[in-house]
Amino acid sequence: MGGRQRPVRHQPVRPPLPGSLYHGAARASGLSYWEAAGYTFAGSVGWEIFGEQTPPSYNDQIASGIAGSFLGEPLFRMAHLVLNGPGGLSRPWREAIAAGISPSLGFTRLTFGSRFDGAFVDNDPVYYSRLRLGVARAAQDNLGTSRDLERDEAVIDFALDYGLPGKDGYTYRRPFDYFSFHAAASTANGVETLATRGLLFGTDYAIGDTVRGLWGLYGSYDYLAPQIFNLSTTALSLGTTGQWWASERLALQGTVLAGLGYSAASTLRRTTEDRDYHYGVAPRLSLALRLIAGDRASVDLQAQKYFLGSIANRAAGRDDITRVDTAFNWRLHKRHAVGVKYVWSHRDANYPGAGNRSQTLGTVGIYYTLLGADGFGAVEWREPAVH
Repeated sequence: MGGRQRPVRHQPVRPPLPGSLYHGAARASGLSYWEAAGYTFAGSVGWEIFGEQTPPSYNDQIASGIAGSFLGEPLFRMAHLVLNGPGGLSRPWREAIAAGISPSLGFTRLTFGSRFDGAFVDNDPVYYSRLRLGVARAAQDNLGTSRDLERDEAVIDFALDYGLPGKDGYTYRRPFDYFSFHAAASTANGVETLATRGLLFGTDYAIGDTVRGLWGLYGSYDYLAPQIFNLSTTALSLGTTGQWWASERLALQGTVLAGLGYSAASTLRRTTEDRDYHYGVAPRLSLALRLIAGDRASVDLQAQKYFLGSIANRAAGRDDITRVDTAFNWRLHKRHAVGVKYVWSHRDANYPGAGNRSQTLGTVGIYYTLLGADGFGAVEWREPAVH
């Protein structure tokens, strides 16, 4: 007879904020990405053993030790952008905002001053950023085992694409020299979206004079909580990110990824106490597109698909989750724009003894958008036309 297997602990699905603090502290102290990732993993083990006084489980290590680095690195680099980027902010404001983005970096700078300032150089990446403020209303719903849907909500939504391909001389030798970050919060459910994806190993490419891109192995973390369910996935994927100039003024940017992740999903605001969570290794597909019409308008599409129970933990049932986010943005003046957005979230689950469960939520919103300094983010590398 073999020894009894230690059970996996099932904790609430939540973002890996402690792990991101470990990673940020290591990076702010001058360590490289991989050194900081090891520090984050060791910090998670130490907390499990000495803080919670339990043996570390693999689901905790993935959800905090690995996902913490996938989240902590973008936060560290965004804080670095605030500290050293363009703009008219005074130094105290820069320090305060950077500390809000990466508290570990703020604490290190408060303690050691500029001692580690030269340890990281960002090589001046091209980036696109935007901040949305608006309201949304549920237009389609199937609550399943959830309850108490709030039909109207106020939303704040921030996104940044860092290291967009196309800039001469910019390379992708370090992990997360390219990354995408997206966070959204609402009055209905607090943090609704927290997602990052970054290039771990890869290189750039060019096709003629109209296409620039990069490809390789990406690390990603996704947290989704659209009132009816929540999902957390830490994944490795193969894929590509690129931009194609379709015409003189029309550009298409996009990322396509396919990979495997460790995922956990559960129902929010349950009406029953039945088993309603699922965890394990799961395939993941992701598509992000942005069609840019000069400096006037853009159309965004993001879609993700997760297949829990198709590879591991099959006896526990299955959980197929789909998320589609579409938006149209129209620039009014300088950095100010307005937009409309539709988000569709769907979960189709089947558990032993519980049968099929389906949940759907579709929301429509209108937004004011504050664009970054580079408009909608199209990268220009073409030679000027000769007239």
